[in-house]
Amino acid sequence: MTVATLTNWTLGILLGLMILLFIFRIVLTWYPQADLNRLPFNLVAWPTEPFLVPMRKIVPPLGGVDITPIIWVGIFSLLREILLGQQGLLRMIN
Repeated sequence: MTVATLTNWTLGILLGLMILLFIFRIVLTWYPQADLNRLPFNLVAWPTEPFLVPMRKIVPPLGGVDITPIIWVGIFSLLREILLGQQGLLRMIN
């Protein structure tokens, strides 16, 4: 296994996991009674909150709806496609 293959594999899993966590975070916004400081919800909140806090300063809630998790799903999906897509930058190295 080459370093490039290992990098592609690791980055693919990491970006996919972050997309999944942000999708769970979007679903959790539908349930405001969910306590994000308790298990299992803190397993979703803990890795996503460092991304959401600075973005909330840039993009305020629209109509009382926090859209920052949706923005991060888009950003991570775009990164994954640019780096690891069929013609992604890291795929061209192999």
